Amino acid sequence: MARKFLYGIAILIMLALAAAFTYRYWGMQIMRQAMVPSAEFTPLPEAPPSAYARADMWIARPDKPGNPALWTPEGFQPAGDPAAAVFFLHPTSFLDRSRWNAPLDDARANNYAEIFLRGQASAFNEVGAIWAPRYRQATFGAFLTSKQQAQQALDFAYRDVLAAFEQFLDEAGDRPIVLAGHSQGALHLSRLLAERIAGTPLADRIVAAYVVGWPVSATADLPAMGLPACEGPDQAGCILSWQSFSEPADPSLIFDTFDATTGFTGASRAGTPLVCTNPVTGRAGDSAPAQANLGTLIPDSRLANATMVPGRIPARCDGRGILLIGSDVPEMGPYVLQPGNNYHVYDYSLFWANIRADAARRLAAFGA
Repeated sequence: MARKFLYGIAILIMLALAAAFTYRYWGMQIMRQAMVPSAEFTPLPEAPPSAYARADMWIARPDKPGNPALWTPEGFQPAGDPAAAVFFLHPTSFLDRSRWNAPLDDARANNYAEIFLRGQASAFNEVGAIWAPRYRQATFGAFLTSKQQAQQALDFAYRDVLAAFEQFLDEAGDRPIVLAGHSQGALHLSRLLAERIAGTPLADRIVAAYVVGWPVSATADLPAMGLPACEGPDQAGCILSWQSFSEPADPSLIFDTFDATTGFTGASRAGTPLVCTNPVTGRAGDSAPAQANLGTLIPDSRLANATMVPGRIPARCDGRGILLIGSDVPEMGPYVLQPGNNYHVYDYSLFWANIRADAARRLAAFGA
């Protein structure tokens, strides 16, 4: 019986190794088949000019009941009358492969978007009133292919983002502005900086831009984005960016795609250094021990709530500009991306309390 048991364990180990080997060498092909739409790109109707004047076009805005961006963990409270205005773009929440862009009424995508706002945009509710638009974002599969339809889907999503931003400017008045986004939201935010804000009076109103979970080339992108990278924690009018990996890290899947593209300056991004802000210290290219982490949000199994745990996650910028968080990472949930030990989904949660303190510090510097 013992020998049969050992044989069974050996077979399970072999199956696990075979599965890992298969994913390592054919995982991207499998993901593409499962997630990339096979349909032709068909644009959804253009949003009318006044679309974002309607409250239902926003997941979060100051007058919206049940605003998910006002969630806070125990021990924290949103400000009653915050000084700044925050424009937040949530990451990809649409996973359907039947179409290239999300419809505005997709219940599953909207539910995920609200979860993202609770865990990400909430970090800014002490410094600013938060506007977070619904936008007909590109589906997840658009990031796994070089098909022309993928870029068409991203361009279409950006048009919604731009329309929402113009309405945000009308409603925010003359308050200082914090820009923040994650993943696909950060991609659109970087484009918004380069195409709508750089070289305009708006650039002087930006407290900081948190372009998180999307690579920003220090040479091929940053010079065209109108703001410098944040070098220190008390600097205002600058850009923060990071991408989180536990060790041993393998960012090759990201770099392979990123290096095949052209930056906002028109130069190739291949091999260029990335902007890496350490979110624990607020410094570029920095290193910080776990004890300096003011608090990580560890979500529950239903993603309905989260517990604040300080002093667990270190951070150091490494290599071309990825953020390493050590190898002893607490269980965050099932969404760590493999292969590579990519903690992309948790880029904000890992450093939630430090991001909150960082935004307050930069707003104070802006006012000074």
